[in-house]
Amino acid sequence: MDSIRNLITQYLRAAWRRRWTGVIVAWLTCGVGWVGVYTIPNTFESAARLFVDADAVLTPLLRGIAADSAPTTQLEILQRTLLSRPNLEKLISKTDLDLTLNGQSDRERMMTRLAVDIKVVPQTKNLFTITYRDKSAKVAHDVVQTLLTIFVESATGTNRTDMENARRFLERQIASYEQQLRGAEKRRAEFRARYVDILPNETNPNVPALEGARVSAAMLEGKLQDALVSRDALKQEVENTPSMLVVESGLAAMTPAQAMAAGMPGARNPVAEAEDQLRGLLLKDTENHPDVIAQRKLIASLKAEEAKYASAAAARTAAAATATPVAAAPDPNLLKRSVPNPIYDQLKVKLIEADTQIVSLQRQRDEAVRYRDRLEKMQREQPGLMAEYQNMDRDYSVLRRNYEELLSRLQSANIAQAADTQADKVKLQVIDPPEIPRLPVAPNRLLLITGVLFAGIAAGAGVTVLFGQMDRSFSTVDDLRALGLPVLGGISVLGMAPLRQRLMTVLRFGFAVAILVGVYGGLMVQLLRTAALI
Repeated sequence: MDSIRNLITQYLRAAWRRRWTGVIVAWLTCGVGWVGVYTIPNTFESAARLFVDADAVLTPLLRGIAADSAPTTQLEILQRTLLSRPNLEKLISKTDLDLTLNGQSDRERMMTRLAVDIKVVPQTKNLFTITYRDKSAKVAHDVVQTLLTIFVESATGTNRTDMENARRFLERQIASYEQQLRGAEKRRAEFRARYVDILPNETNPNVPALEGARVSAAMLEGKLQDALVSRDALKQEVENTPSMLVVESGLAAMTPAQAMAAGMPGARNPVAEAEDQLRGLLLKDTENHPDVIAQRKLIASLKAEEAKYASAAAARTAAAATATPVAAAPDPNLLKRSVPNPIYDQLKVKLIEADTQIVSLQRQRDEAVRYRDRLEKMQREQPGLMAEYQNMDRDYSVLRRNYEELLSRLQSANIAQAADTQADKVKLQVIDPPEIPRLPVAPNRLLLITGVLFAGIAAGAGVTVLFGQMDRSFSTVDDLRALGLPVLGGISVLGMAPLRQRLMTVLRFGFAVAILVGVYGGLMVQLLRTAALI
């Protein structure tokens, strides 16, 4: 520990002996450093903050209806392409930076430097900053302002240009597809008109025509067989049913016409009633009216029936008068007569209808069989016909689907273009516009001057310590004995310098250091006044 203390003391003594060398070195270092700091040119920075609302109100409203132009993605692309070569060339021409260029090599170096010095820094999702530093405050401001203008124009114009190009492309594609679709429709119609019998029905395209013909023929054959069985059963029933029925009925069961023919008193004459109805019809209708004609026929039939029963009654009376006395007298209240069987008549009508239906079904069955045979023959003769039609129909379906999809996309593009031109789909707002900087941002002379002061002091102290290390003198007898040589003795300090002399030495050294610090303080005050901080 004592050895370390002695070593430090030795170094301090050596440095103190060369203090003026250290002061000179410190002054020289600080002077050169401060002059160098003041010769560094000023660098001015201009900045602008821009807010971009990529999720405006119109964007979610049009989602799914109009073409989604993805404003957020477009803004990211704009940020990355803002410093592209065309934009940098436009920037150089608009800010008069090209006036300082002497050739293409200078222009290339200028664009390289601008691409490095210009900073586009996103702060949040919708907020980012554009900054640029230059030795001229006006140039820094002009560069940022021009970049801001280029960005706004690109954000508002690029999307519209892209949308217009897309719309024109869609229109050209739609016209091309429309031409192809018309040609396909014409070929399809001609092919279908040529082979309409064998091709599938358009109303049910999943069922082939030949398969439908086979099903139709089989169905008609089944219906015909069912009709034949029903007709045979009906014919058997007609054969077993009598056409006339013999009935016995009393006088009370006679019709009014029969009763009149039999001479029954009190019976109402139906002929008179029919004539009364005829007279009522003639009051409102003409002679040629169907009701009048039908009523006259009814009267004629009633009269004929009345005459027939009158003659039958006279014949029965005559037969009764000539009969033998032993014969039993017939019951005057019972009459036997033959009447048509209504069931037989109904069965005959049904039989006629069944025959008619059978004839119709046979005709339909024959036509279906001929159609089926013709389709089978055409299919055997032209096996690739259906495959050709399916290929033609597939091409037509693809063209039509693409055509309709392009029409839908064109409508979406029109709506999106209208939204871009008639409304603010992407809202751009300059939060902090660029201003001409009044104070430089670099170099930081306050920090540099302070650093130069500490560097000068450190250099002076370092030089004194270095010279102390190079001193070959011995401060103590022990240092001399450390060499291994015999030391007989040492001379003690003969005396101390007067206090006043030592004080003056310290004051001179302190004054030199104080002047150095005072110069530093004056420089700091000047810088603060220049920055309007005091």
